[in-house]
Amino acid sequence: MAKIIYTHTDEAPMLATYSFLPIVEAFASTAGVDVETRDISLSGRILALFADRLTEEQQVPDALAELGALAKTPEANIIKLPNISASIPQLKAAIAELQGQGYALPDYPDAPSTEEEKEARARYDKVKGSAVNPVLREGNSDRRAPASVKNFARQNPHSMGAWTPESKTRVASMGADDFRSNEKSVVLEAEDTLRIQFVDADGATTVLKESVPVLAGEVVDGTVMRAAALDGFLEAQVALAKQEDLLFSVHLKATMMKVSDPIIFGHVVKAFLPELFATYGDQLAAAGLSPSNGLASILGGLDKLPADVRDGVKAAIEKGMAEGPKLAMVDSDRGITNLHVPSDVIVDASMPAMIRSSGHMWGPDGSEADTLAVIPDSSYAGIYTAVLDDCRANGAFDPTTMGTVPNVGLMAQAAEEYGSHDKTFEIQDAGTVQVVNSEGAVLIEHEVQPGDIWRACQTKDAPIRDWVKLAVTRARASGMPAVFWLDESRAHDANLIAKVREYLGEHDTEGLQLEILTPEKATAFTLERIRRGEDTISVSGNVLRDYLTDLFPILELGTSAKMLSVVPLMNGGGLFETGAGGSAPKHVQQFLKENHLRWDSLGEFLALAVSFEHLAVSTGNARAQILADTLDRATGTFLLENKSPSRRVGEIDNRGSHFYLARYWAQELAQQTEDTELAQAFSVVAEALASNEDTIVAELLAVQGSPVDIAGYYHPDVTKVASAMRPSQKLQEVLAVLAA
Repeated sequence: MAKIIYTHTDEAPMLATYSFLPIVEAFASTAGVDVETRDISLSGRILALFADRLTEEQQVPDALAELGALAKTPEANIIKLPNISASIPQLKAAIAELQGQGYALPDYPDAPSTEEEKEARARYDKVKGSAVNPVLREGNSDRRAPASVKNFARQNPHSMGAWTPESKTRVASMGADDFRSNEKSVVLEAEDTLRIQFVDADGATTVLKESVPVLAGEVVDGTVMRAAALDGFLEAQVALAKQEDLLFSVHLKATMMKVSDPIIFGHVVKAFLPELFATYGDQLAAAGLSPSNGLASILGGLDKLPADVRDGVKAAIEKGMAEGPKLAMVDSDRGITNLHVPSDVIVDASMPAMIRSSGHMWGPDGSEADTLAVIPDSSYAGIYTAVLDDCRANGAFDPTTMGTVPNVGLMAQAAEEYGSHDKTFEIQDAGTVQVVNSEGAVLIEHEVQPGDIWRACQTKDAPIRDWVKLAVTRARASGMPAVFWLDESRAHDANLIAKVREYLGEHDTEGLQLEILTPEKATAFTLERIRRGEDTISVSGNVLRDYLTDLFPILELGTSAKMLSVVPLMNGGGLFETGAGGSAPKHVQQFLKENHLRWDSLGEFLALAVSFEHLAVSTGNARAQILADTLDRATGTFLLENKSPSRRVGEIDNRGSHFYLARYWAQELAQQTEDTELAQAFSVVAEALASNEDTIVAELLAVQGSPVDIAGYYHPDVTKVASAMRPSQKLQEVLAVLAA
């Protein structure tokens, strides 16, 4: 039987799956398509790694490893929903929840000393950060707004805050002694195994990473951020924000860049509260209260301190807040600041949201204000400066007329644009970090000091060649200019530019407009076209891809969750991603409080349609193609009828939107003429859904307004979630007709 794998993930997407999956399974069954789920949630990944410590009933398979192997086969057809890229506070919270449910998991050791603690830490580190995407992404990404979505956004524009030339909002970045400025890059001529090592001042060598396999043609980079320079930069920005009465905010990627950026976040917390750490830094460290985990972890761990120290810490925090610049807020009503949790303010989502809001963030008083956006590494900070300058000069963008910016992203086979994970290190002593080949030759080296953050990354040659091919293919199919966002003055980009120019020669590019521009120039080029209503493909590396696939969709559509993300896997399969999950935590909070889930599953609708289409092409399943075509038309009707979830309790939510999608899809299937047997089967369903609309909607709305208990956030009770997300008995009865 043909098969689609639907991933079980976290937070709002996970809740939505419980409602939408019965519809998918029922409709897919009519085409002989089996829909299976695989649990790649944070809790599922944790439990899979510690199976040896659990009872037989508690053990779960390693679904992520299974899907990673499947992604390398032609048979792969995977729909991947957003998952938690866990920061340390999120990881610890998930562990505590699972422990409370009776799972014998070890605590996460902040400073492992015993072999058992080191082994536990090594396992947990496999779960942190962007652990899922590098495993599944065996292809490069083609991410775009479908025509129906773009047209709907033009006809129903989202709000955009006004801009004035007087706006003081701006980006602050180091520009020197950071990752960009210190980068060195080499292209390997032959397959090899590299070693990363540290050489101290006396010449003694310590191996940091023993075995780093590389392939011929692979690009390998190394770079370092100087801790002393970072601290000086941050001290200056805190003073500047205070002097100019700007909100102080920091924008990092402490989820995906799970090693480097939490460390940088800790430096920011210390720079903002220098007296706190000068006075109590040792006591906080002894209690395991690290600034890298944010203010919330310190405030939540005060009971670990002696009473006099506890009082002093609280007073020092209050004094620092009062005397420093005003902090940007994540939730001013609850007192959650920009520095509370490292995963709360992720640059690719937070900066576009700020741009949409007149360049403002929320201040402690609950009002919007101009902001100093601190992005320490200058690798791509310039793109946001370019957008801010454009808005100051030309005003807010107009969603009713602006063009669109699809993205072709280099991400196949764990392509890295700058590294994290197991090749990133916080340096403990003065010395030199080297990347050495199997013959002992030093390929890359940097002098380092204690506290410096050194990292390496790899980008294989085959994904680069495939990326160039995909860019040419999309430019030809769309007629749009395609711009490679690469800077020849940056070491990594210089090597990519050479490869891009070589591989473009393998394709017919006659009549295509293909550009290679620095990120800043590419931003200006693209924005000029956007304002004229013209479309431009951005072609970017892995991390910048994340930035652009949030920046432009949030400006165009109001959200990046409505984008179609197709990943043609290099071995012939398909991976279909469903949009961003950055707002998922807030959606869950509202759901638990009011039993109203405002998560928009449009991304799942779009991904499911192309998944069926891929299945039809790869297996010759004619009915799968009919399901794809009718779902596409149904999604268009869904948008035109404005059946997306409301933000307000008592109105249509995620569950109601799924009902309407099912109704419109059944109508389209009943009306299609390619398969009369299928049309006859769905005519019954379409009639039942239409005639019972009032009953179904009433059942869906009746549960709203009261708290709901699902017995967990990271690992809720399956039965309780299913009950909460499927409150319409009538809808389930109609779907059962298809399964009969």
